Amino acid sequence: MLRVAALSRIEVYRRAGVSVRLVLGGGVLSLLILACALVSLSLGPVGIPVSHVASVILALLGIDGGEFSRTEQLVIEQIRLPRIVVGAAVGMALGVSGATMQGLFRNPMADPGIIGVSAGGAVGAVAAIALGATGLFFLALPTFAFVGAISATFLVYGIAAVGGHFSMATLLLAGVAVNAFLGAIVSAIIILLPDNEALREILFWLAGGLDSRSWEHVRISVPLIFGGAAVITLMARDLNLLTLGDDEARSMGVRVGYMRTVLMTAAALATGAAVAVSGTIAFVGLVTPHILRLVLGPDHRVLIPMSAIGGAIFVVVADTFARTVIQPAEFRVGVLTAFVGAPFFILLLIKNKRQAYSL
Repeated sequence: MLRVAALSRIEVYRRAGVSVRLVLGGGVLSLLILACALVSLSLGPVGIPVSHVASVILALLGIDGGEFSRTEQLVIEQIRLPRIVVGAAVGMALGVSGATMQGLFRNPMADPGIIGVSAGGAVGAVAAIALGATGLFFLALPTFAFVGAISATFLVYGIAAVGGHFSMATLLLAGVAVNAFLGAIVSAIIILLPDNEALREILFWLAGGLDSRSWEHVRISVPLIFGGAAVITLMARDLNLLTLGDDEARSMGVRVGYMRTVLMTAAALATGAAVAVSGTIAFVGLVTPHILRLVLGPDHRVLIPMSAIGGAIFVVVADTFARTVIQPAEFRVGVLTAFVGAPFFILLLIKNKRQAYSL
């Protein structure tokens, strides 16, 4: 009885700690993403005071918040706001999927691309451009990219599950092989493509960006991203148990095969939708969860929702720099995130290597 009571008290303390970290971390990160969005909305070729930005947003919510010009309203509503919403959603998808992959693989250096979703999306998008499908209907490119991303993920998972004996090591090796194969397909298309304009469009898409994003892109991507992120958030406790190992998770009542499949499908769905509307934006899913894990701890009940907000901040800030640093031209968001993420990844490798030698 005393042991049960002690365990009950420990569980109460753990839940209280989770609640505190959720409230404090969520509050700080929510304020930060709000501030980043307001600043991003105000910056650009047409400078808009932050007070006018706030007035336009309040007007959209049906609140009379102050004065602004019609030009400012159009720039915010039709150009900058949908771009920021898409960017925040893409960052959310990559952050949540990165935290999920790192938990499933029990490796802080895993990211969403490990299951082939980015490479599959690239093949779909490149095929759409090379075949001229982008000129047939407006959403051809994101549609092809999404189909490619989901197909590649299920191909990797199917290879890992051949024979009915699934293992994460096999999944990792299958992901490496499929990524290499799909990368070869993209390279072959680029080499054989005679149209220079199409080639330029392919290279721009592969570099990742949010230019010309509209409310149509918001409507096709946000529901899928939010749906995938919601499923993962609801299963965060089971993800915690999966990080202990399959045998330990089974002993605690987790249906390991089912949970792993659902988590990977949800992550692929969210990442596929993100890749479809933004191209390849690297390192967000690697950097964001790892930094937040160091600050808030490894509990996925906290890490998953915080990675969603943190990923959104990362992409919105990167996109703000991308469209303002060399005006009137634009930098590519994927290039900027790689500039930040690659050095971080190298430092992470060095740190892990030193820890391994110290053991």
